[in-house]
Amino acid sequence: MPLSRQELIRTMSAEGRSEREIARELGISRNTVAKYVRKEDFSPEPPVRRRRASPTMEPYAGAVESWLLEDRGRPRKQRHTAKRVYDRLVAELGYGGSLATVERFVREWRRERACGPSEGFLELEWPCGTCQVDYGRASAVVAGEEVGLHELAVSWPHSNARFCVMCESERGECLVDGLMAVFDHVGGVPPEAVLDNATEAGRRIAGVVRESSLFSSFRAHTGMRTKYCNPYSGHEKGSVENAVGFLRRNMMVPLPVVSSVAELNAHLLARCDALLAEPHYRTGRPVRDMFAEDRAAMLPLPGTPFDAVRWEPRTADRDGRVEVDGVLYLAGPSWHGWHLLVGLRARSVEVADERGRHIVTLPRKWRDDGETVRDPASLIPALSARPRAWDESPVRRDLPAALVGAIDRMGAADRRRTLRSVERASRRSGFAAAVEAATEIAASGRVPDDASVDVLARRIAQGAVGAAGAADLSVYDSFIGGGGL
Repeated sequence: MPLSRQELIRTMSAEGRSEREIARELGISRNTVAKYVRKEDFSPEPPVRRRRASPTMEPYAGAVESWLLEDRGRPRKQRHTAKRVYDRLVAELGYGGSLATVERFVREWRRERACGPSEGFLELEWPCGTCQVDYGRASAVVAGEEVGLHELAVSWPHSNARFCVMCESERGECLVDGLMAVFDHVGGVPPEAVLDNATEAGRRIAGVVRESSLFSSFRAHTGMRTKYCNPYSGHEKGSVENAVGFLRRNMMVPLPVVSSVAELNAHLLARCDALLAEPHYRTGRPVRDMFAEDRAAMLPLPGTPFDAVRWEPRTADRDGRVEVDGVLYLAGPSWHGWHLLVGLRARSVEVADERGRHIVTLPRKWRDDGETVRDPASLIPALSARPRAWDESPVRRDLPAALVGAIDRMGAADRRRTLRSVERASRRSGFAAAVEAATEIAASGRVPDDASVDVLARRIAQGAVGAAGAADLSVYDSFIGGGGL
């Protein structure tokens, strides 16, 4: 009731008029008159928003509230929407009202409880050295192709120092590889890292954290402790949540154009270093000075680098290939049907036999383009054993035309000798150096052999030979005996 109306009631009462008379003259109930005649406190009250009573919803309010209360312990994307509440009321309880009435009830119920004393975020204080870790998504043009990448952000809440690198996946080996890159860059290991369920470090399930074996090994190697946020509680690591968006907006717009992810990461870390000159948002001190306090609290880098690798068993198919995430990697035809071990790293895939002996290391591919990832040198042993398969071998496209032409003109024995020499020299000097050496020797009219290709490939790998054709091949005549063995 308006204050002027209340004042009128009290004035009429002060004039000696009865409550019955006041009620009859003003057209209101006697109870209302009695309420304001006896009211003692007229201090201003807060304009509280009153929840509108809905007679239609009243019989169903208890059921709806129980559903909404149960939602609080469930994943955010598996909670009741107002439409889902309406559907259940109709199907299970025979509700005959409108969807709008249900929407209003749910909206007001949630608004009331969102403002309750159990909600809200506390301002947290973080000790020096502690970091927070989180992932975001971003795109860049890498080697001429726009690709989606995973932004691994690491922030130090004490100083507000922020660093990021881009990963091609959020797998555990990529997470550890990215963290090592950041820790190496800043020169220390945080004593404690705060993560959440989004990373592949560990997950909190039913209140219990189950950490991956790779990340546990990484922690043991560095001495770092970890703390995992509660699910759907991003405010518990708000520093890095903000850093993800800030770094993406300021460093990935417009899209960077680079030749490799490694080049991009070097650029990002340099840009992050420049941010240290900015003043702290609260204290006004340079972030660099406050980050020095974080560094002083960090652990030293381990003396031995950590190998971020996950080993998994695989069986090679009839062509000697193993499959990883839908991509085929060639161990070699001689390994067909074998049980092998596959070492998964952020940028490479290593194949070993059951006893852990190295077979081949191949670049890791994160998208299947239909091509088998292979090292041409791994095909040569089978090819040298069956030189007649040379004409149809895929190795031909990995060799320079001059060497292909020379091998085409050879007989079976010389072809076997040439291919074997390239394969053996590859083990010591790499495939590229071995091929260049064999090409040089074949261009002189000689048949490449183990000794001559090995010696020249070593010199090429060490940079002792300049441009093609610059080598004096006469020194190898003692090895090849004027053209053959």
